[in-house]
Amino acid sequence: METTKRKLLIGSATATLMASTFAKIAFAKLPLDLGGDSDAKKTLVRMIRVMFPHKKFADAPYERTADAVFKAAGKTPAEKIAFLTSLRELQESGFMKLDDKAAYANLKKIEATPFFKLVKGTTVTTLYDDPEVWAALGYEGPSFDKGGYIKRGFNDLDWLPEPRIEEYAGAGQ
Repeated sequence: METTKRKLLIGSATATLMASTFAKIAFAKLPLDLGGDSDAKKTLVRMIRVMFPHKKFADAPYERTADAVFKAAGKTPAEKIAFLTSLRELQESGFMKLDDKAAYANLKKIEATPFFKLVKGTTVTTLYDDPEVWAALGYEGPSFDKGGYIKRGFNDLDWLPEPRIEEYAGAGQ
């Protein structure tokens, strides 16, 4: 049987397609939802709390943020594996037993990693978009669906002192 360029290309394409299909099937069911692994979720919640500390915030917004991070981490099999590996390394480092200052120092060491960047990026856009967090911070939420800010305290600056207004006499006077 003669090997031609055409047969080689078709064979390579077929092998690649079969390998990628196998990988999707084999890795698609990796346990990244981690619903049953409460230790992993606790570790991620603690990581988020250390990164974004707010004494006023209850646990629920941090837990919802951790769920969003798990979801964001599972887009591809490679991301799932890398995320799980990094999370396991953080758990094995004794992160949960560290005080906040030592935990922060530990996170500073990994801040350049894709794992840290994923957690940070997802947390910024999820934690502060939570209505429970808005209430804790005193933010009333978006106003467009209530007619805007004009009739809802736009000029309500009772927390600032009254402005000092002086007449300007002009230059040289």
